[in-house]
Amino acid sequence: MRDELQNALSAARQVPREELPRLLGELEEIRFTAIARLTPAPSVAAPDELLDVSQAARRLGISTDYLYRHHSKFKFTRRVGRSLRFSAHGIEEYSKAAKTY
Repeated sequence: MRDELQNALSAARQVPREELPRLLGELEEIRFTAIARLTPAPSVAAPDELLDVSQAARRLGISTDYLYRHHSKFKFTRRVGRSLRFSAHGIEEYSKAAKTY
């Protein structure tokens, strides 16, 4: 057993019975800290950006006129009031999928 844990084992054998719950809580804190260090940190996705028609058309390499006429065919289209916006993440995914064909 590690030397660092010898004191904990000794404490488990010697502390008064009424102090054992506190000792167990402290051991659980140590255990949880070790587990947290083993768990990879979740990746934080960047927030999505809504692009206007000209920005989206430029990223897609198509004309704004084409995009206006065919916006309903793209899943990344969003309506904000009466205007059209396009998800930057959606365009990225669409472009990646198109490159695999």
